[in-house]
Order: sequence, then structure tokens, then C-alpha cells
Amino acid sequence: MTEKELQKYLLHRFPKEDASCDWKEMKNLKNSFSGDPHKDVISYLSGISNMEGGHLVIGVKDGTLDIVGTDLSKFNYDKTSVIYQMVEMCPNLPSEGLFIEEFITSDTNKVVWIINIPKHLPRRPVFAHKKKWQRIGDSLVELTPERESVILSEEIIPHDWSAEIVEDATFADLDKEAIEKALEGYCERYPKRANEARSWSVETFLDKAKVTKNGKITRTALLLLGKEESVHYLNHPAEMIWKLQTGEERAAQIFYPPFLLTAIKLRGEIRNYQIKIFPSNALLPSPVLKYDQRSLLEALHNCIMHQDYTKHERIVVTETSDSVRFQNAGSFYEGEYYDYIAGEKTPTKYRNEFLKTAMLNLNMVDSQGFGIHDMFEHQRNRFLPMPDYENSTDTHVVLVIPGQVINVEYSTALMENSSLDLTTVFLLDRVQRNKPISKEARTKLRELNLIEGRHPHIIISRQVAQLTNMEAEYTDLKGFDDDYYKDLILKSLSEHKKLRRDKINKLLFARLPGALNNNQKKNHIDYLLKCLRKAGKIHVGPKKYWELGPGEDE
Repeated sequence: MTEKELQKYLLHRFPKEDASCDWKEMKNLKNSFSGDPHKDVISYLSGISNMEGGHLVIGVKDGTLDIVGTDLSKFNYDKTSVIYQMVEMCPNLPSEGLFIEEFITSDTNKVVWIINIPKHLPRRPVFAHKKKWQRIGDSLVELTPERESVILSEEIIPHDWSAEIVEDATFADLDKEAIEKALEGYCERYPKRANEARSWSVETFLDKAKVTKNGKITRTALLLLGKEESVHYLNHPAEMIWKLQTGEERAAQIFYPPFLLTAIKLRGEIRNYQIKIFPSNALLPSPVLKYDQRSLLEALHNCIMHQDYTKHERIVVTETSDSVRFQNAGSFYEGEYYDYIAGEKTPTKYRNEFLKTAMLNLNMVDSQGFGIHDMFEHQRNRFLPMPDYENSTDTHVVLVIPGQVINVEYSTALMENSSLDLTTVFLLDRVQRNKPISKEARTKLRELNLIEGRHPHIIISRQVAQLTNMEAEYTDLKGFDDDYYKDLILKSLSEHKKLRRDKINKLLFARLPGALNNNQKKNHIDYLLKCLRKAGKIHVGPKKYWELGPGEDE
């Protein structure tokens, strides 16, 4: 463009100088780049970056934007290589978003540079000449304590791997079938926009669905819709592994993008046949699928959406004879899984915000916090044990969905009972399966008279036992009063006169509470013998035989 056209363009784009924009003549860029603190290019880089970022226009007159041009003849860097020099001379200056637009007037051959300066990173002020600078209006000054305090207290927003643009990828790298499926999902999510959406071009649709950005391919686009042969653009093992591990059979298969399609294919590999459940309120057994199809897909989509892709790991799905295990990299991003069981908690942030939004728009996931709740509800409605995340760690989320009932009567009675909320059903289900529960959960169940015993040997209460037809199991777990066991010892000594300790153990072991392990049973027998001895009812005779005390053998 001509000099006059360029001036008009600059005046339109940068109508005034302020904290985010400065105009500088700098006729000789070699002399103006670095050397005079407060007046050179790198000082302005620091000052503008320490605000909200902005632009430095070089080669124009202050106030009028008349084109004067800047001399690059003796400057040792071009607009690409100078970026590295800027980053090196300005500690903490972000390189992402730092670039230069170069204009050369067609009629006067004058050079103008527009340096795009990114905002400083959270809590990291940018230096130049070992000082920190800032803009106040159109002036450049050293960073004030107030501004530095604002910078140092900024919230650190995690980097969203899924939102990054893949510069070399094009729409030709996306799978046509996946795009059609994506449009179908979008129309289901937003039925009022369906007719309009079907008239959009692919580029327009994917931008509006927030899968791409301004017509550019993102990592999200490649994960959900990318062709398998285009995975190399991600520099990531974008794979989902399905493994079958049973006593009779072993198999495995790897699934690549487009995950929108291949998640469904992976689900299809999971052995899902009918099993029979016998609800007490039905005349005939209820045939149900071993796994709820919606829950399997929900679990897979959660792995895709919540995976910490910076860890460069696969998603692993392991099928056994009685469960399916889903594992993805990264811990729970907000709260714990049990916070979501009741369906009342709504997440406020996500690890992969861009990916989450795309999956939501394509009708793959829910963002209101109902996903986990629905998986638990589906399992309850099918009279099967609750899903669990107990094997999760600080580095991995692990979900196990059971496909087999351990105690049919207990499970069906528990799941049928409408007086118990879903969280309580989940906790009682864990108690029945000898799974640990938190102190807060134990307190809640005790207040409701639903459990008995001391941690870690918690058992269901008499009330729950009667509710679930487990009176016999309750008695076995709880055991009898101590007087019952003392009477057994006294009666046996009365009959046999003397007994070694191993015989007393044998007498009581099978009758002691099933919730106790062998060591605990031995300790309890120690306690019973001690009580009887203190009461004078028994004593230790010759050769360490236990015998009745004086007056007890009559």
C-alpha cells in the first residue's frame, strides 16, 4: 500500500496512544532497539506487556502517525530472528503471541514495524535492563508497587492443551463421516438451530460448534474428528486401548481418532450380554444387560474430556469377567467423585475447557455435573452394585463399573428402596462390599442408624438387615453378646474339665463376628478369658490348661 494508505490504515487501527499502544519514530532501529533504558524498544516491550499487552508501532511520528520509516539496513535481525533477541533481553516476556507485522510503502519504500506484544504471564512481571516497566496513560515508567502487587496476586489459569491451533493441519485432515456425525449431534443438542446448521459450510459449522478457531484446526478438532493418519500432528499418543482379561480369553485393540466415532466402536468390543436379576416386587426375573450402554459411553467420553494430555498417556479400558475398568491420566480437576453422585454439584472449571465445550456442543457430554450421577442412577435402576473410583490416585482417575451382583438379595432390596437417596445407597453398597468409607460418611450413616461397629469393621445395622432380608448375615457379622461366648467357655470346661487355648479358639472362632479377622478374634478371646479369670470363674492350671475356678465345677 502507498504511504498515505498505510497512514490511514494505522490511524484506523491505532487511533490513539494509551497503556496498550505507543507510536515511535525510531528512525534507526539498530540504535533504538536496546541501549537507552526508558526509551528503547525492549523497555516498551516490558512496559506494555506488564499491562494487558498491546502494540508498539515503529517508524511513525508521535501524535500524527506520519510515516517516517525505520532504517533496517544496519540492523542485524529480520522480523523473525529478532523475536528470539527480544525474549532473551526481556526476562519473562512470553514468546507465544509475540510477532512483528512489517509494512513497506509501495511509493516511498519506507518500512514500518508493528510489534504485537503479549500480556505478561500470571505473577511474572517482564524485565528490561534489569528493571520492570509499565505504562501509565501514554508514559513509560518503572513498575509501581501497586501494579506489581496486582501482577503478583493474579490467578494462574492452567494452559488448555486442547485449545491449541495446529498450524500445519487443514480441513482435509478431518474425517468426513465424523463431521457428519458431529453435525447430527449438534442438531440434537440445539434443535432450534438444526435447519440453519445444515445449511452452513463445514468451516462455519465447526467454528460455531467451537471445534475449530477462526477456520483453523485445533487439537480438539483432531482428537474428535481427525483422520487416523493425521494423529502425528498432535505429537501425542492419541490412543484408547481396550483389553480383555478373563481366565478363558485375552484380547486387545487400539483405537485412534476420530474419537467421536471410535469411542462407540470401543464400546462395541465390551462383552455385554443379558443377566437375570430377581426384584422382590416382580413376579418374573428381570433380564438386564450386564452393562448399561449409556454408562459405558459416558465413561469413555469422560476419559476423553478429562484426560491430562500433557502427560502423553493412553486411555486404558480393561474388561474382566465381572467389571470394566476405565483409566485416564490426571486427577479429579474439581472436587471428588462422590461430590457428584447426588447430581447437585456443578463443576465451575475444566482441565480441557475448549475440548469440553466442543464435546458439549456435539452432544457427547453433559456439563452440569449429572454424568456421574446418571451412571450411578442407571446402575441402581438395574439392581447392580454401584460404580467406584476407589483405585484413583493423584495422577490417574480410575472408574470401575461392576457387571456382577455379589449378594443378590441385598443388592436388589437396597436398590429397590425408594426411601434411601442415591448417596446413601452408594455408601451402604460399599459397606456391603467391605469397601472403605470416609469418617464423614460413617457419621452420616450412624446418625441414620444404618451401620454398626467400630472403624474399620463397619457392618450394616439391624434396620438395614431387616430391610434387605439379611438377618442371618447380620447376625454372622455382628456376632453375639459376650455373655454368650463366656457361657460357651464355662460349659465346655464343665464338660471337659480342662482345655488348652487352641481348643478354646476352635470352639469360638466360627461363632465370633464375621467382621473380625483371625488376629482380632484371638484378641477378643484374650479379653473374654481375662474377664472370666478376674471374676474368679476360671484359672490357668498345670501345663497352661484352662480350668474352672473354685466353686464353678460343681
